[in-house]
Amino acid sequence: MLVDIGCSFKMLCDGLRLAGRDISDINAVFITHEHSDHIKGLPMLTKRLNVPVYASEGTMRMILEKDAVTAGARLLTTDELGSAPVNVGVHAFHTPHDSAESVCYTFSDSENKIAVCTDLGHVTPEVRENLIGARFVLLESNYDPEMMTRNLQYPAELKRRIRSDRGHLSNGDCAAFARELVSSGTVSLLLGHLSQNNNTPELAVSTVEKALLAAGAVRGRDYVLDAAAVVGSGKAIAV
Repeated sequence: MLVDIGCSFKMLCDGLRLAGRDISDINAVFITHEHSDHIKGLPMLTKRLNVPVYASEGTMRMILEKDAVTAGARLLTTDELGSAPVNVGVHAFHTPHDSAESVCYTFSDSENKIAVCTDLGHVTPEVRENLIGARFVLLESNYDPEMMTRNLQYPAELKRRIRSDRGHLSNGDCAAFARELVSSGTVSLLLGHLSQNNNTPELAVSTVEKALLAAGAVRGRDYVLDAAAVVGSGKAIAV
């Protein structure tokens, strides 16, 4: 199962190979929203693979307007997730982001649930309801407020958009929600969608670890924590 493909098709193939997998192992693709860093490789993927691509109705409309898929691609909306050719349950939930209809996903079987959740300006009741109780959560920790304030390359309007309720989660926002998640049963956290210009993996991890320690949770004993490597602007997550 692939969530988003914001990198090139070649980079996706290389990443899968490093993980001991092959592009032919992908059975379905789940798109969160239409921003280029989440669908850049979708045209080539739908040209090479005959697998279903799922997205919300709003996102699907924008994907078609952008001609981001090849002719004949198997496109389905999130209302049709029950038809996904995978052996787990897939559920989509809405996220507050400046896009047509952004969603994120949970994947679950009879025993465990994992969640992939990035690109959200704040934690809504719907987001909280879907992530609480997941054993593994990939959660956005996009920017450090102080780093972004000092970043002279970002215009004020872009900073305002990132900080808005339809922008991205800061390290502090992520840390606050991580406390809720770990207290409700999450044992593995992976911080994702880190800004290349306004964050570092070390800073994101440190912020979350300090917040959890203040709540009495010890890394390595009560939970596992890491940050996804910042290797480019495109997002692609193999589940």
